[in-house]
Amino acid sequence: MNNQTRFKKRLLATVVSTITLGMSISSSTTQAETYSNKLLLTGGVSQVEGAAGGGLTPWALIGGYGTNNEIGGNVHYTYAKTNDFRLDTYGVTLGIYDRFELSVAQQSFDVSDLRGKVKAGLGADAIGRDEIEQTIIGAKVRILGEAVLEADTWMPQVAVGLQYKKNHDGDFVTGGVIGAKKDHGTDFYIAATKLLLDKNILLNGTVRMTKANQFGLLGFGGDKHDSYSPELELSAAYLLAKNVAIGAEYRTKPHNLENTVGGAVDLKEDDAFDVFVAYAPTKNISLTAAYVNLGNIATVKAVGADYGKQDAVYLSAQLGF
Repeated sequence: MNNQTRFKKRLLATVVSTITLGMSISSSTTQAETYSNKLLLTGGVSQVEGAAGGGLTPWALIGGYGTNNEIGGNVHYTYAKTNDFRLDTYGVTLGIYDRFELSVAQQSFDVSDLRGKVKAGLGADAIGRDEIEQTIIGAKVRILGEAVLEADTWMPQVAVGLQYKKNHDGDFVTGGVIGAKKDHGTDFYIAATKLLLDKNILLNGTVRMTKANQFGLLGFGGDKHDSYSPELELSAAYLLAKNVAIGAEYRTKPHNLENTVGGAVDLKEDDAFDVFVAYAPTKNISLTAAYVNLGNIATVKAVGADYGKQDAVYLSAQLGF
């Protein structure tokens, strides 16, 4: 059994234990109600890196429907398919007393299409894998405001958080094809979320300090830049009904990598944006569908892999407790 297999088994055990603990604590609460009185969708959905928020960016909201004396959380699965790549993410988020949030997410990034084209064009398997895998461990704490209770004031809910990311294909992402400096890194962010209940609008702004290339899937840092850069992430959502929201997000990303292998591989990183609809038939189920534009991920024109514009279909399901 290799180290990566052992790590995955330990991660799965941790996720199962976290879910079991959260359910046990939630079931033993002295509250008479099965669910808290937080409004539908005010815990956000599961962001692609595991935190509560939109699809692309974490919000200041704490995951789950637990109030200030309850514990809640959710498990989620997300599928994103672009023209040439696929991303699968699953994980668990735990909200504690509507103050703290812990999350664990596992990502699998399918690069088999690019691998096949490179192998056919060059006669060599330069990529050597069909998937790139990453684990993300996140933490968030609410430091100011309360989005629902203070909806009639100017004060937003403000939270700070971090996401530690470990890429399990470090020999590839730090090698000559990609050229990242490290296979692990930590993002730090501050988020402010304002809920305007009388207008059925939610607004969020997040500033992230990061070295991650393509969310960390292509490692951290590069020859172009190897220092933290501040990146802006914006979200806006409109509640069509109490259980249906539509919205859009925009996320800037650092440009640490450029051309590698004598200019044959173009790793220029573009900003990302999405347009989404979220539906919560009950407080313990939410479904999200979105169109996502990720721009360029990895282009190798010499072998016909011109991947300059990656449009994705994004689907996510979340089960809460």
